[in-house]
Amino acid sequence: MALADEEPMTSQLTSQPHRKGLQRAAFAAAAALTVVAVAGAAPGADAAPKRTPGVPELKLIAASKSVTLDRWEWEGESGVEVDLGTYLTVDNAPLEFKVTRTSYKDPVVAQQILRDGTKTKTKKLPAGLVNDFRGLPGFLEVSFTDASGAVIATSKGTFCPNNASGRLRPDAPATSHYPQSCPTNPFTLGSVWGVEQGWAANTSAVDYDKPVDLPVGEYTAKVSVAKKYRDLFGIPDDRPTIKVTVRDGDDGEEGGGAAGLRSAAAANGTHGAHDTHGAQGSHAAGQAAGHGAGHHYGPRGADAPVPPALSHALEDRGLAHHLGDGKGHTDGSRVAPALKANTKRPSGRASVPANVPKPDLRSLPAWDIMITDGEDGDVPGKDYLAFSANVWNAGPAPLVVDGFRSPGQDLMDAYQYFYDANGKQVGYTPTGTMEWDPRIGHEHWHFTDFASYRLLSADKTKEVRSGKEAFCLANTDAVDYTVKNANWHPYNTDLSTACGQQNSISVREVLDVGSGDTYTQYRPGQSFDITDLPNGTYYIEVLANPAKRLKETSLDNNVSLRKVVLGGTPGARTVSVPPYDLINAP
Repeated sequence: MALADEEPMTSQLTSQPHRKGLQRAAFAAAAALTVVAVAGAAPGADAAPKRTPGVPELKLIAASKSVTLDRWEWEGESGVEVDLGTYLTVDNAPLEFKVTRTSYKDPVVAQQILRDGTKTKTKKLPAGLVNDFRGLPGFLEVSFTDASGAVIATSKGTFCPNNASGRLRPDAPATSHYPQSCPTNPFTLGSVWGVEQGWAANTSAVDYDKPVDLPVGEYTAKVSVAKKYRDLFGIPDDRPTIKVTVRDGDDGEEGGGAAGLRSAAAANGTHGAHDTHGAQGSHAAGQAAGHGAGHHYGPRGADAPVPPALSHALEDRGLAHHLGDGKGHTDGSRVAPALKANTKRPSGRASVPANVPKPDLRSLPAWDIMITDGEDGDVPGKDYLAFSANVWNAGPAPLVVDGFRSPGQDLMDAYQYFYDANGKQVGYTPTGTMEWDPRIGHEHWHFTDFASYRLLSADKTKEVRSGKEAFCLANTDAVDYTVKNANWHPYNTDLSTACGQQNSISVREVLDVGSGDTYTQYRPGQSFDITDLPNGTYYIEVLANPAKRLKETSLDNNVSLRKVVLGGTPGARTVSVPPYDLINAP
């Protein structure tokens, strides 16, 4: 396959704690993996074969000779989650991929990135091999046999390289600079996958939505990499065998084995959505842990525990005391009294320097669209149209919004902050308000000027507005990590998101470059009431920066529309959702 020269790619070298809730078992096995690797390097061994510079050497191994898995039953489903502790080891050079699509009318294109010192080459993977951003499909093949040698079940799994399971030896890089998960949002535009040289990635801890129906008993599992990938990447045809004991998960302690992981999936999941208890297991990026508030519920990910102290301090803000006049809040049309020209403060009057890098907010088409009868607090007997929506930041600068509170007020003055190419704060400007939301499932500070949702008639002349008008910003989805200045680890930076607590005096909310903020519409007031709407064609409009108070690179890409067709009768309404170009994600 021809190789094309390419300029070296720039990537962020920050790190963050691993946040993928369903991969705790992979970490538990990582220590055993390291011991196996070190023990295998016996003194006086034969010299290693000659290596090709820049080409990763890959090998499939098993950390343990035996594993115990729990058979679970959950909401009408049953089976075993297959994590056998098998890993793809990477040596000699990193294993790296750049995965992109030009638009939703174009197929996904995957390229392997080969690095040899300062030289970088690309190797395009065969067309059709990769169709989305979840990883390499059909990478791992597993067969289970019983004591008689009969094949009881088989399984194929997608391999997401972005799980940084463990190091092979002490001289390997101390941390992995690659992202921590593979995007599953259906409207993802670009991703980077990778495993550091001297690291290993778990090959089977990514397909928890595909359980294997194995009864309680003893089995032998044989694991291999699919031939098409062995041929493509030069992987030896190693086939580890592992003794598997399947036990009844109901007999184990809560939180142990696969049953415990499934429980974690139900509570936390791999993805990270906002303010919702709704199910959403088929999409998103796994980017939502680590906020100060700890109130992003549902199967897209739970946040880190609430910190015992006040919310994060604001770096380099140059402000003192509180802001505001005690009567209300800024609405983008005035400068807060504390920042007026005649007020002597080190930072002077708020301003936006010319040519300063700014964020570029873009809305994704709605998805996960369905009819519901409402949630707690909605009017009984009505029909609602629920959906998920995302606004993301294409950069080249993060969106940073700070809120400042007057004593005793449930509103904050909100300011947008700006930074130069070196990360130095160079300006700020009033941009709206933050409000305290006391409802269960929220209980944090919402920025009120981020996005809005409308259901438009077929001719776009009439509308139904969603009650969702305020947001706690978070990087829930990795929408495009190939854009300039994309931060592959958005939560381990100096601009960490913190949605605050009731006693917060100030908060900082951040939407980093490359990431988007998904809200699932399953909370009271967050869905469209369609009870009295006639059947027919409508459009769900997702609008970023509706009041145009946020300063952006461009305002021309803030609107997206998703066509829906309502049918049925009151109390039994239906919705059909045509594909959006090549994306069939209703």
